[in-house]
Amino acid sequence: MTYDVIVIGGSYAGMSAALQLLRARRSVLVIDAGQRRNRFAAHAHGFLGQDGVDPAEIARVARKQLQAYPTLTWIEGAAEAAAGERDSFTVTTSDGSRHQGRRLLFAVGVSDALPPIEGLADRWGRSVFHCPYCHGYELNRGALGVIATGPMSVHQAQLIPEWGQVTFLTNGALTLDDAMRADLVARGVTIEETSIQRLDGEADVLLTDGRRLSFAGMFTASRNAPSTPVASTLGCALVETPFGSQIRTSDMKETSVPGAFACGDAARVPHSVSLAVADGAWAGATIHRSLVFP
Repeated sequence: MTYDVIVIGGSYAGMSAALQLLRARRSVLVIDAGQRRNRFAAHAHGFLGQDGVDPAEIARVARKQLQAYPTLTWIEGAAEAAAGERDSFTVTTSDGSRHQGRRLLFAVGVSDALPPIEGLADRWGRSVFHCPYCHGYELNRGALGVIATGPMSVHQAQLIPEWGQVTFLTNGALTLDDAMRADLVARGVTIEETSIQRLDGEADVLLTDGRRLSFAGMFTASRNAPSTPVASTLGCALVETPFGSQIRTSDMKETSVPGAFACGDAARVPHSVSLAVADGAWAGATIHRSLVFP
């Protein structure tokens, strides 16, 4: 069978795109490896109508709603490679199966390369976060730490005082000039330049000089890349952003390969569930238009 659209990635963006296509009565195959980026978080925030809901529950309900449409096929597995051209794509999954589609959508999400600090990965999504709009309110204006990963971290340290008293831990990741220091101090930010030894407790930082700093929560900027190289196997171009690499797309969400599209965290910045859902909805609509107006 040749599907109208093969969607690689069945998280929020992929399901949002699939919904638009299913409602247009198109045949859609979703291939999903089941690795949501926010699987470590207990609650999703900032998503209208779903504020405070377990993100796993949001995904479960969304998939159940999609499965009410008879033109959906869902495969649990990993897409390993994509080949072909507009109207004639082939996707190969990890079990060796091959699937044909007229259009492709890469909604693969991203991987997070975290700062190599002992204890940080264990707290990612629980007490160390990337997005204050998603998690800042629940920290109740407590003491907040911002762990630098590079020059863009200054922007994070400037923004996060909206949610609490901030300590900016430079950790050797950047050198602040006089203008940066003056701006941060004017915002009430404490600058801590002693290196971090490890993270401890719920949200504590143990410094190399033996001091312990306790926080209600911490923020840091991970480096991102598409969670799988499957789009690159088709030849889709990537683009570098201040946050890492992403799949390059046009305003219509089409990649550098005609007939192949991308959406969600793998194809836009910044990242959140609500933005991924919106991006997926737009991608689904533009893919449908490409089928109607070839």
